[in-house]
Amino acid sequence: MTIEPIAILHSPLEGKFGVPRQSGLAASLECEVELLPPYRREEALRGLEGFDYIWLIWEFSLNGKGEETDEKAGVQLTVRPPRLGGNTRVGVFASRSPFRPNRLGLSSVKIAGIDGARGVIRILGADLADGTPIYDIKPYVPYSDAHPDARGGFTDSAEWKSLKVEFAPGVAEAAGRLGIGALTEILSQDPRPQYQDDPTREYGLSYAGRNVHFKVAGDLLTVIAVD
Repeated sequence: MTIEPIAILHSPLEGKFGVPRQSGLAASLECEVELLPPYRREEALRGLEGFDYIWLIWEFSLNGKGEETDEKAGVQLTVRPPRLGGNTRVGVFASRSPFRPNRLGLSSVKIAGIDGARGVIRILGADLADGTPIYDIKPYVPYSDAHPDARGGFTDSAEWKSLKVEFAPGVAEAAGRLGIGALTEILSQDPRPQYQDDPTREYGLSYAGRNVHFKVAGDLLTVIAVD
């Protein structure tokens, strides 16, 4: 089977670093799904206004060769979920790691608006980087897609603790034009690799054409500069 993108995602997150690890964690993060020809027509979106959420099927297009060392003849059987600290391995099919056999991702995102004339869907809460190819869009249907009593495997017992985010004096004003709400949500999820815990280390997050510099000490993330 050969598949081709039907849309491209536009996001202020320009690289992998800082992309939320699951959809909905940065609920204020607004992105656009732009349909590609021949699907960039109002007919393709007819009726979608009656739904609140959609599923996106997309590609982990930024994954490079050499990441997550293969185990046997190029087959990746286990991965290291950040939820388990980044060092404990589980089977690839027991995880939502980006290192998948066919590099396909699945995300549920909220519809913020639809511009049929432009072939654009505005969405909230995406966990995709800018330029991500999208292979299909399907409406989220609550009666069959929601399972509120389902078990969550290791995610039930491994609590994810969000960070407190603060801005150094004068930095919040510089970051104001980026959208403080969404940026704070992204940073609170701790974008660092989970095996790194160096309070002196400075990290840089590319966001909306700006570089956001921050440090983490304990459960506090401090944004020290925006340039």
